Amino acid sequence: MSKSQSDAAVIRIKPYHYIHVLDNNSNVTRVVSGPFTFTRQDHETLVAGPEAMIMIPPRHYCIIANPAVRNAKLEVVKDESGQVKLRHGDEEIRFQQDPFPLYPGEKLYGKVSPLQVVAPNTALRLRAIRDFAEDDTARVAGDEWLFKGPGTYVPRVEVQVIEIVRAIIVKPNQALRLRSRKEFKDQSGTVRKAGEEWLVRDTGAYLPDVNEEVVETANAYVLTDKKALHLQALKTFTDVFGKVRKAGEEWLVTLQQAETHIPDVYEKVVGEVKLTTLNSRQYCVVVDPVVNGKVQMGKRQLRKGEASFFLLPGERLESGIQNVNVLDSEEALLLRAREAFADGQVTRQPGDRWMIYGPCDYVPPVEVEILERRRAIPLDENEGIYVRDLKTGKVRPVTSESYMLKPNEELWQKELPEIVEQLLARETTRDRKEQAAVAAVQQRDKTRVVTFRTPHNSAVQIYDYKSKKARVVFGPELVMLGADEQFTVMSLSGDVPKRPHVIKSLALLLGPDFMTDVVIVETSDHARLSLKVSYNWHFDLSCKEKDPERLFQVPDFVGDTCKALASRIRGAVAANTFDSFHKNSATIIRRAVFGESEDGSHIMNKFVFTANNLVITNIDIQSVEPVDQRTRDALQKSVQLAIEITTKSQEAAARHEAERREQEARGRLERQKIVDEAEAEKSKKELLTLQAQSAAVESTGQATAEAKARAEAALIEGEAAVKQAQLQAQAHKIKAEAELEQIRREQEAQIAHKKALDDLEIARSKELSEIEAKKFAETVDAIGAETIKSIAQAGPEMQAKLLSGLGLKGFMITDGNTPINLFNTAQGFLGGLGAGNQ
Repeated sequence: MSKSQSDAAVIRIKPYHYIHVLDNNSNVTRVVSGPFTFTRQDHETLVAGPEAMIMIPPRHYCIIANPAVRNAKLEVVKDESGQVKLRHGDEEIRFQQDPFPLYPGEKLYGKVSPLQVVAPNTALRLRAIRDFAEDDTARVAGDEWLFKGPGTYVPRVEVQVIEIVRAIIVKPNQALRLRSRKEFKDQSGTVRKAGEEWLVRDTGAYLPDVNEEVVETANAYVLTDKKALHLQALKTFTDVFGKVRKAGEEWLVTLQQAETHIPDVYEKVVGEVKLTTLNSRQYCVVVDPVVNGKVQMGKRQLRKGEASFFLLPGERLESGIQNVNVLDSEEALLLRAREAFADGQVTRQPGDRWMIYGPCDYVPPVEVEILERRRAIPLDENEGIYVRDLKTGKVRPVTSESYMLKPNEELWQKELPEIVEQLLARETTRDRKEQAAVAAVQQRDKTRVVTFRTPHNSAVQIYDYKSKKARVVFGPELVMLGADEQFTVMSLSGDVPKRPHVIKSLALLLGPDFMTDVVIVETSDHARLSLKVSYNWHFDLSCKEKDPERLFQVPDFVGDTCKALASRIRGAVAANTFDSFHKNSATIIRRAVFGESEDGSHIMNKFVFTANNLVITNIDIQSVEPVDQRTRDALQKSVQLAIEITTKSQEAAARHEAERREQEARGRLERQKIVDEAEAEKSKKELLTLQAQSAAVESTGQATAEAKARAEAALIEGEAAVKQAQLQAQAHKIKAEAELEQIRREQEAQIAHKKALDDLEIARSKELSEIEAKKFAETVDAIGAETIKSIAQAGPEMQAKLLSGLGLKGFMITDGNTPINLFNTAQGFLGGLGAGNQ
């Protein structure tokens, strides 16, 4: 309301409008409704308006805050001063009625709204906010209930709309799991306690009550002939099949009971159980089987195929589904009894071991345990296995046969030292020096008899720790170790100079071979020298038959030999000066090693170590180098001086020889020069003679040549003209012959073409005449001779009959253009008359 309107003296109120007027004298505000022209007095003030009255259309409502108090006749109640009484803080809902004004103090809460329509399968969840009675039902503040559709909800100030509840569609194979908020009776009339849960299995729309809480929508498990449901009871209850289940009890639901199953609230789904299927060649052992509904704890049950079953709760398979043991003629099964039982006519005690031999099929009973599957081991002459007797503990090798282990036997693994394993995996050769990186040892089957191929011209020593004896095998030979035998590993010195334990070997090579060592010696004049010597050696095999172990008496024969020979060499060199040793080094060293004959006439050619029959046959001095630097420098200077002297003498001899050859060459050159000058003068004379002859010939020959050239040119021109004329005549002849031939061939072609056309025409005419003749003959044959005769006679006969009918003896018709032979005609007439007279 603007200030000009409030100050106006006359206010025109439209229909269905109202104003609030304050009487300043009584301080009372009243309502003036239109249509009315209101004249404002001086003591009156326009408080509000003009305002449109509130109009509530059908199926609408509004909320009035601080409504006026009304009596039983719905009249507004006023106080002593005439002021309208109000229910302050309260609200009033008004529905469809005539337009009405708001009394002073009343307020429209919100706006005019349509009544709420509740659709089918929905409901309004209502709560009482104050106590009231409705249709003989007493509502207490806090009560909740549903207003179910379809319908129109009429609001009340005492009721609050909490939410819209929609029905839940329960599909086939589904159920609603509900929980009670408090104790009440559900829609089926069953009393539910607070916190209780249950399932609604009816298909269709379900509208939960205010005291029901939807926990979840449970889906059904589809059961097939290959799948079952494993359930466990959470408490004692009666299931949907009417069977009482104890708390903790487990059971299966199969297709025979139901096609689908929705677990109850007191049922826990442990899992889905697959169908166990056995074919005719399979079996299984069920542990803790269920017999007559009771679990037999600790027992085992054998089930053979063909069969299909579900494992009941508590049952489990031992080792899963197993195939029937099929044994061929070379296989067997090692069995052991778990408990005492009767095996046919044999009584088996727990722990007994026996074997079943093939060919056969075998399914072990529950009292029998299969220890292992054995197969006959085929062994060649050079193959074997270690077999241990479980009763006596004795181990023996078995070779050269196909062997099947007995029940009281097992394969025994022979352990070898790691170095022996490496040496067995590496081929023994002449060069036995170990590499820095040893290749990975190939895994050996420890149950197989250990074999070693002794190389040619070598020996291997094997020691038997049980009999405490050793045996030596000479190659080439295959060594097969017994159960208590071990190889003797040789650890030899190697490298240059020699170092101990460099070479590891199982075989002792018997030579001949060589070993190289570096020996440091000192002469009598204290010159230290490094000698690199190589010894040729071999073993004397004269003891091969009687005492072969002597070859292995010295563990490191290489190191001991090099030390012994180095000692002899050092002693011999120490007795000689450097110059003497430098001149006679080979003789001194050979004498020191081999020694001299008894008479001292010559040096021996070998040295024998009697401990192991090692024979040194030769010594090769590969290098001699001073160890001391000063000695090495002095030796180098002397060598350089000797080289320099030799070089200068060679240079002088070469220079003298060159001068001599130069003088001889100069003499030969002078003589050759004189001879060459004489030859040159002689050649010059011959040249002048030839030049004179050439000039004479040139002067006479030029005229002759020109005449001959002109004659030859004329001859050539004449021959060319003749040849050209001949060629032109020949060309004209060829052209004429070609044209004649072309004309002749064209004429021949035309004649042939005309002849062919004539032949075709003759043939065509002939065929047409034949066709016409044949056609005429066939027509005549078809019509017949009598018919033709009748046709030929029909015309004259008919004419005769016509003439006779007309009374004419004869007639003739002509067009005047065709001449008629009257003489013949008359004669015919006369002849006819004559014939008639006769």
